[in-house]
Amino acid sequence: MPIRSMTGFAQARGQLNGQLSFTVSLKSVNHRFLDLHFRMPSDSDALEMKLRHLLKEKLARGHVELMLNLERGGGESFTLNRQVAGGYIQAFRAAAAEFGLATEPDLNAVFRIPGALENAALPASGELEGAVLGRAEEALRQLNQMREEEGRGIERELRQRMAHVQKAGQAVEKHRHSMLQTYVEKLKTRMQDLIGTHVEPERILQEAALLVDRSDIQEELVRLETHVKHFLGLLDEGGEVGKKLDFLLQEMNREANTLLSKTSGLAGEALKITEMGLAMKAEIEKAREQVQNIE
Repeated sequence: MPIRSMTGFAQARGQLNGQLSFTVSLKSVNHRFLDLHFRMPSDSDALEMKLRHLLKEKLARGHVELMLNLERGGGESFTLNRQVAGGYIQAFRAAAAEFGLATEPDLNAVFRIPGALENAALPASGELEGAVLGRAEEALRQLNQMREEEGRGIERELRQRMAHVQKAGQAVEKHRHSMLQTYVEKLKTRMQDLIGTHVEPERILQEAALLVDRSDIQEELVRLETHVKHFLGLLDEGGEVGKKLDFLLQEMNREANTLLSKTSGLAGEALKITEMGLAMKAEIEKAREQVQNIE
């Protein structure tokens, strides 16, 4: 399955019995999990459950809104629900008699009661559900096509970002010798200061070990290259890889921060390592912005 964005919109229309038409709309944006929301007419609980099951089969992540709008034709007829209307009128007159009020119920108020008017052309629930589910599947296919198209664009940009990170890492490796030479000079100066004050040899060895450990960025470079290769491998694999990609970018950012901390305070040609480290971080942050929208 190709990499998909979590952003998209789709809509499908349907019609029943020449009097009732409907529209199924789907809108999706990024989210950590699959978050489904429905905006449907009342008394649609059974249909909503079926639609929820359908979306869970086809989607893995995203904040998804499904909207179902029913549109009735102008030539349709309505019938009065006598049980609902009669019950209201009877209760109204009983209350008026109890409180001694000379009034009669308003017919407009009766018609506004939910269920007082019934649509004579409304199809059976099974017929409506089948039609809506069919259009929902169509809208879902459109949505995923849009998400896949945007996903291809995101994938191209991510590959470019990783190429820039690799290039920066290679540039750091080229200047690594200059950085080590800088630390050697600092070590020599520090050792001369310690020898001049008659410090024990063990102290000199401790100072040397600390400076060597501080100057070693090879481990960070190796791990960074490994993370980049894993990242590209996940892009080749496709599917639902958004969370894995985000985790790898966090690890890359950690390695870049460590590299910068180990090379802080250097002068001369070794300053270029700091520049490359900052360039790495910029590319990683731009990649994270894109990965946040991958399913």
